[in-house]
Amino acid sequence: MEIELGENRGRRGDMISGISESIREISGLYECRGVFRKMGCDLRRRIKLLSPLFEELKDRNEGEGEGEGGGEGGGGGGSSDDGGGREGEEGLEGLELLKVALDDAKVLLESVSQGSKLYQAFQGDKIALKFQELTERIEEALNKIPYSELDISDEVREQIELVHAQFRRAKGRHESSDLQLVMDLDIAQREKDPDPGVLKRLSEKLQLRSMNDLKKESLAIHELVISCGGDPGEGFEKVPMLLKKLKDCALQENPESNQSESDQGPVKHRSPVIPDDFRCPISLELMRDPVIVSTGHTYERSCIQRWLDAGHKTCPKTQQTLLHTALTPNYVLKSLITLWCDSNGIELPEKQRTSRSKKSSCGASECDRTAINSLLEKLANGNADQQRGAAGELRLLAKRNADNRVCIAEAGAIPLLVELLSSPDLRTQEHAVTALLNLSINESNKGTIVNAGAITDIVHVLKNGSMEARENAAATLFSLSVIDENKVKIGAAGAIPALIRLLCEATPRGKKDASTAIFNLCIYQGNKARAIRAGIVEPLMRLLKDAGGGMMDESLALLAILASHPEGKTSISDADPVPVLVEVMRTGSPRNRENAVAVLWSLCSGDAEQLRIAKDHGAEETLKELSESGTDRAKRKAGTILEMFQRVDESSTS
Repeated sequence: MEIELGENRGRRGDMISGISESIREISGLYECRGVFRKMGCDLRRRIKLLSPLFEELKDRNEGEGEGEGGGEGGGGGGSSDDGGGREGEEGLEGLELLKVALDDAKVLLESVSQGSKLYQAFQGDKIALKFQELTERIEEALNKIPYSELDISDEVREQIELVHAQFRRAKGRHESSDLQLVMDLDIAQREKDPDPGVLKRLSEKLQLRSMNDLKKESLAIHELVISCGGDPGEGFEKVPMLLKKLKDCALQENPESNQSESDQGPVKHRSPVIPDDFRCPISLELMRDPVIVSTGHTYERSCIQRWLDAGHKTCPKTQQTLLHTALTPNYVLKSLITLWCDSNGIELPEKQRTSRSKKSSCGASECDRTAINSLLEKLANGNADQQRGAAGELRLLAKRNADNRVCIAEAGAIPLLVELLSSPDLRTQEHAVTALLNLSINESNKGTIVNAGAITDIVHVLKNGSMEARENAAATLFSLSVIDENKVKIGAAGAIPALIRLLCEATPRGKKDASTAIFNLCIYQGNKARAIRAGIVEPLMRLLKDAGGGMMDESLALLAILASHPEGKTSISDADPVPVLVEVMRTGSPRNRENAVAVLWSLCSGDAEQLRIAKDHGAEETLKELSESGTDRAKRKAGTILEMFQRVDESSTS
């Protein structure tokens, strides 16, 4: 037992020292700027307030360690260890959870304070969710640390209770999106010459006011691309061009700024060092027209074309055999090189300029169109291997940018891809359905896909394909169902039972795709009945009760929309939903509480038995709290159910 206590004390001491060090590092970080300034400052401030507790615990723990070496001090250490015993494994677990959460908080705060502000703005919802999740994790960890029982001063105890309360309140508070920022971003990246007022608002909001700010932002974008291996993800192509617009706007506002910077001294006239990533691995010169080969490496187009024309079939850098000789433009790197040239006073390479004049109506160069036409030839007339490879290439090209999605569709790829959905080769199916998913991002392509008879074949893949193909088929149906008339066609094609099966079997990402597709389809009343008769309520209730499964939001949203249908109301009532609904209303997020009370309202309307069950499970007190502090919709629904309770009570009394 003494050994066990000693080990626990050692673990506890290590955890406390580590947490104290993490808090110190977070406190020393640069202040967050840009879109997430408030979230970052709030999180950093709350974490900083934890410092007195862990500094005091650290001092006491070190004192106990010294006491173990001699007489009476050792007795003091033993007494404190009894306190550690009362904390038990849960206290240690809380410390470990807190340490991990603080390490993640440090990474997030560093990325927000030092990373690209434009990229963060486009990733707004994802980053806000990370802040929310970290707040919840820290609050959960504090719940497991019995600081009320620790041997600490009253002043520190009062402070930590106050900080814990702040985390608890922040956990239940979800930051809403800055709608003005979202609208300005959309206008600025969509319009060729956006209103200067829009760009000015963006500059202020993102704190990219001066040329110096914009140069730092350019460097942050470059570092982001390098750290992500050249592929920061979908949507990044908007960032470099928007930065260029902000820079042009800043120069128009203050033309002297660029001139004054150029006159600062001889440093400006020194030839800048070209970043290695901007040099072609063959010529070692600055790339004018970077392209990607099948191994993923980038070269100057003219250099790699000469290599291929000489009969080589390998990647010059790795010596790997090339799967094909198609050259894919690296638009992201091309934009970064343009920005770097502008920032360093280097004239834009002539070939890059002329390539812009070669754009076709769909936005791609002639060589791009040639590559796409070559792939379509393989889709139409190639053997099975060639078709599979061509579908895979089109899948990647369609993912890369909006221009490619337009050009691939204009070239006539969609009917050929639809034909491949019925291929016996599962990998070919997967490439074809994913290519259609990527093409469907373009609104005008949705109609072309449906008119090509794709819905029946996509449902076939949803039923019979590989797991990845089934998940991407679900995402494609969701994308197509944005158009109301397609909701009817997709439901009639038998998609809903297959989506429900996917909801039970898929990966977490696939479950979310399936539930989102079902939700969108069930906006049409006829599809609600299809889903209910296909047995959707049972898996939804199972997912709702699995608190750690990550599907509570989606399950409640679907139950809320299905409960408005008479058959749905009956089916949900038979699944004994009231206990879990009351628990969600008591402890869930604002959105989930709103959906839970909406489901309960549907069940209780005109059903005295459900009202009685709800009252027996203590719903009344929770509904009173919701009617005061819930969302507007939650307040209305809660108030209506309370009125139902009152009428039942009055009826019983009379």
